[in-house]
Amino acid sequence: MNHFISTFIFSLLIIITSSCNRLHDKQQTDRSAETELIEKAIHNSIGWAKNKDFQLLYNTIANDSSYIEVDPGPGLIKGINEFRKNEAFWSSPDFKAIRYEIHDLIINLSNSGDVAWFYCRLDDINEWKGQPANWENTRWTGVLEKREGRWQIVQMHFSFAGS
Repeated sequence: MNHFISTFIFSLLIIITSSCNRLHDKQQTDRSAETELIEKAIHNSIGWAKNKDFQLLYNTIANDSSYIEVDPGPGLIKGINEFRKNEAFWSSPDFKAIRYEIHDLIINLSNSGDVAWFYCRLDDINEWKGQPANWENTRWTGVLEKREGRWQIVQMHFSFAGS
């Protein structure tokens, strides 16, 4: 009888351990999939300009008063209404997005899985009236929140490194 109980307990431990490993693997896969979605949102928040896809932009950033962006030029942009004031510039035929490159992207996902923050360097190559209008080697940080199943940027900060 002792052999039966020992075998039963050993088998039970193997089953429990195996289940825990599968759960851990699934959680890692889910976090990996979320990180890919976050990276796509980051790219969309800058890549929309190539085709002036405002729908993509507004699906990627928070469309409320909590949105915050800090830029080297205009400074603080607080809320979606203030952000939308830039549409005339972006939609102008004088503005042309050429390409962008993101370097050294680091994404962190909160334990709860509904908030993420990132850091990278950005080369954003554009033209204004045929002249270069670039942000090169720009430090870019941001915070995203998962809202209604979609990752949205709620805060961004851009800065240039000093010489």
